[in-house]
This record gives sequence, C-alpha cells and structure tokens, in this order.
Amino acid sequence: MENIMKNIPGANDRMHDEWLLPNGLRVVGERLPYLRSVSVGAWMHVGSMMERPEENGLSHFLEHMVFKGTLKRTARQIAEEMDAVGGQLNAFTGRDCTCFYAKVIDEDLELAVDILSDLVINATMDEVELEKERGVILEEIAMDEDSPEDLVHDMLQLAQFGEQSPGQPILGPAKQIAAYTRQDLLDFRSRHYAPKETVVAIAGNYDPEKVLAWVTQYFGSWENEIAPVETPVWQVLDGQISLREKDTEQMHICLGFPGMAFGSEGVYPLAVANNILGGAMSSRLFQRIREDLGLAYSVYSYPNTYKGVGTFALYAGVSPKNAETVLAEIRAELKKFLEEGITEKEFRDSVTQLRSGYLMGLESPGARMQGMGRSTLLRGKPTSPAETLAAIEAVTMDKVMAVAREVLGKAPCIAIVGKGAENVKL
Repeated sequence: MENIMKNIPGANDRMHDEWLLPNGLRVVGERLPYLRSVSVGAWMHVGSMMERPEENGLSHFLEHMVFKGTLKRTARQIAEEMDAVGGQLNAFTGRDCTCFYAKVIDEDLELAVDILSDLVINATMDEVELEKERGVILEEIAMDEDSPEDLVHDMLQLAQFGEQSPGQPILGPAKQIAAYTRQDLLDFRSRHYAPKETVVAIAGNYDPEKVLAWVTQYFGSWENEIAPVETPVWQVLDGQISLREKDTEQMHICLGFPGMAFGSEGVYPLAVANNILGGAMSSRLFQRIREDLGLAYSVYSYPNTYKGVGTFALYAGVSPKNAETVLAEIRAELKKFLEEGITEKEFRDSVTQLRSGYLMGLESPGARMQGMGRSTLLRGKPTSPAETLAAIEAVTMDKVMAVAREVLGKAPCIAIVGKGAENVKL
C-alpha cells in the first residue's frame, strides 16, 4: 500500500496504525487481535458549533437524511444489508462533530466500510424521504421539549453562550427545521463534508493491508476541497439566568460554570474534582443532598469538553418546595470545596475512579474507536492509553484545587424548569 498511502510521520512509533490518503482523509486504527468484532466510524468535523444561526440544526438533519438512500442503496437496502450480517449501524451529531459508525464481525468489515462511505459521499437527499424525516425530527424536538431534564441542560447551554454558536441546540429550532429544503442540505454537505475534515477510525480485529485497501477503494476517489475548519474564540458567560415555567411534578435545576477545552491540561484535574463534587455515588453533592437530606433522587455534576472551550455543570431534580433549600445546599458545598479544599483520601479515591473507569472502557472496541476518532479529528492525533494514564497519574491535589478555583470561582449561570420556576429566590 505504500505507493498509494502516505504514512503519517512518526506513526510507527505509536501503538496505532495511521495513514493519510492522497485526498487528505486520515485513517487511524488499533488492532485488537483477540476479538472477533471490529468497530469503524467516519468522523466529520461538523456539528452545531459550526452552524450559522440561519442553518442551525442542519448537521443533525443531514445525519438523519444520509440513511434515507444513496446512489447505490435504498434506505431499506442499507438496513437489510447490515442486519443480514448481524451488524450494528448508527450515527450521532454533537456540538463539534458528527459520527457515522458500525460494529460488525471482522469478516464483514469491508461491507461496513462500503456502507459508511456510501452514506457519507453518496446520499441522494430524496425529496419524499426528506419530508418524512422532517416530521421525525420535529417529533424529536417535541420529545425534547416534553423532557424537562433534557430541556434544562439545553437552556443552560444557551445561558452560558448566549448568541454564540455553542449555545445553539443540536436539533435546531422547529421553525427552521420545518422550512429547510433539499438544496439547503446539499449546500451544507458541500460546505462541510470533505476528506480533509474527515477521520476514519477502526478498532478491533482487522488486517491493516486489507483495511487500507478497502478505505482507499471506497473513500479514495472522494474529492471536495473546503477551507479548513477554524475554531473561534468563544466566551463562556457567567451569572446568566434562564427560567421556564412548565407544569411538572419536579423542578429541574442546573448551575453552569466555564470548564476546560478538549485536550487542555486542565481536563483531568477537573475530572478528578468532578468525581469528588458530584460525579459519583460517594460524591459530596450526592451524599449531602440525596443521602443525608433526602431532597433529590437525581443529583450530579459533569464536564463538557469541546475544541477551544469547555463547561462544567451541576444538576438536581427536586420537589418545587425544596428548590431553594437545594440551591442553598449546592452553594454551601461549592463554598466548602473552594475554601477548605479536598482530603487526601478523596483525591486518591477520585484518581482511582478515573483510572479504573478509563481502563474498563478500553475493553470496548467501540469506546476505543470513539476515543481515537474524536482525538484525531480535533487534535490531529490519537491519544494512546499510556498517554492518557500518564496524564491521569500526573494530577496532583494542588492542580485539582487550582482548576477548581478557576472553574467554580465565577458566578454560575442558572437554568430552572418547572412549576413555579420564575418564583424561585436565586
């Protein structure tokens, strides 16, 4: 394959297979010969963050539409061919990427690569299918609106970014979804789907020469020159309030802070702080609000990491009469965290949780494929398990507290959904 494929410099020094096709498409793989399965994904560098306001929701709409027929296959044939070999085929749209992926037995990998390339390159955007899928997406938006726990996180994202593109909903506004045309989808695909902004990631049992021959056969003739994706400088806002009255039994509360960008040094210290604060059953928020006070069934915290920006959020679902008490308890725990710091036991346990969770995730070829694909797409290279473990083990208590003060020291954005939300004293 050396006459067709160009090895990425230094790739052979790492545990991954890495190649660059002449058209600019990157291929990254990790061989797991003890498995009989293989996961493969096509990662596109487009999501809701890359959308202009007038095209919000098109990344997700396009992700749906590629399954509705291609130049080679009908929608039914796509489903039947994958089902016939017992494989799994799916996709998701995020804020900074879109991924089409499949999991098959190793002997059916060529079919998976063929179908993924067909979806990415050859989708026809049939008018009749478009109208049907428009209805499906509008129902998905309605379902999200009817799920207050999901809605409050979208409201928090909007509060934290305002009119900046990271604040846009992935699904898009219903009014715009109802109006998009076939040409809108074709134009959007032309502007964003291109080999130089795509990564094919593979994890499992595969033969490198065969894989590269198949990727070259099915993706190699794809040509579409676009400008490289640039990451704007986004600002995470603080102190913004978003309230929504809704006739629900529970009140759903989110607090949001600035976080750490994907690939930055603060990601793992923040992950350790998250485990201690609200990311585990032994966390302070879970133990205080649920176990000690019995004020919530669901209470947790989580970081979001994107290229160029990150956020950190806390959530609680509570009875309306307990909303102000829970808000006060959350603020008290945050104050205690910043003023008194963490114990050595909390630190050791949290690092162990993080390390163990990562190692257990390595047992899934799908998780390995996703980690390689997103890292290569957003950082230009995959991160090896050794690198990740070293980064986790390099975290210190001082680094955790430095990041915690940077993140939690700002006035939080607050989003609340529920009956009486507008009357909660903040």
